[in-house]
Amino acid sequence: MNRTASLERSFSQADFDAFAHVSGDDNPIHVDPEFSARTRFGQTVAHGALLCAVLRGLVEELVPGGRQIRQATRYCAPSPVDQPLRFDAEMIAESGSAAKIRLQVMRLTDGVITCSGETEVEA
Repeated sequence: MNRTASLERSFSQADFDAFAHVSGDDNPIHVDPEFSARTRFGQTVAHGALLCAVLRGLVEELVPGGRQIRQATRYCAPSPVDQPLRFDAEMIAESGSAAKIRLQVMRLTDGVITCSGETEVEA
């Protein structure tokens, strides 16, 4: 069984718009570049749930078919449009059929952690 899984990707405005359409979360900070340009972020930023969806895919690599029991995440900094991000999942504990996995998203341009947390899954 793998202990870590990672991937690098960036999200375009079209990705944010598509996620907003599917999720119903059309907050202007995610989908309105003109509005977002006037905020402290200066541009649109990723939905937290979009980041978590990518992290969930990494969890699946570590515990294939695992059932998620709990997840806690913090959004420490924005994940702006068109910025490269690294998604990491690391198995930190196992007990019977349960596993605890550390989650993290980092902006590659400056090394800032944008999302961190843990999840528990059962095999």
